[in-house]
Amino acid sequence: MSVIGGQMGGGNEAGGRRRDSAATRAAILGAAQELFAERGYERATVRDIATRAGVNQALLFRYFGNKDELFRATMTDRGRSMLESGPVETLLSRLLEKSLEPSEAAAHGTWLQAALRSSGHEASASVIRRELGEEYIRALSSLTEGEGAELRADLLLAWLLGIGMVRSVLRREPLAGADPAEIAEYVLRAAGVLLERNDPGFPPE
Repeated sequence: MSVIGGQMGGGNEAGGRRRDSAATRAAILGAAQELFAERGYERATVRDIATRAGVNQALLFRYFGNKDELFRATMTDRGRSMLESGPVETLLSRLLEKSLEPSEAAAHGTWLQAALRSSGHEASASVIRRELGEEYIRALSSLTEGEGAELRADLLLAWLLGIGMVRSVLRREPLAGADPAEIAEYVLRAAGVLLERNDPGFPPE
């Protein structure tokens, strides 16, 4: 029988260890993504992440080194999954869909929620800019032939993060209680002026 971080007997020992290693890493990442999204970088403790993942802190540090590296891994894992989950033309719609989820659903590990709740911490904000900001801006800026493509993409990404902040963190009305489809219609209509090849469909297919 296998255990997390342990060994397996028999001829499949090496393969079993690799499977256990992948499962352990995934469990830690999943727990970290949830807690960073729920609490932000500073309030999500390594102890709580390890407990939620069902491992001890020593094993967590063995896989990720320190809290900063774990945060970086969670951001890049979820953020790049979003980038790779569909065509670039629907990226803004997919990001918008996530940012407009009810707060109780969005708390379950989305990188947008983690970014919003961690942006006040210098080290984590640097990770967000370095690991994700440049990639998202590069992807979105490919949707226009106009001048200032990166600025256009950056404006839309900033708007998206602002919507998430007001809606799910500050919870200020009327935005907090507005219908997601109505918000998306306005945002995507405006986005089409800046990124002419952006797909305005919502929810994204």
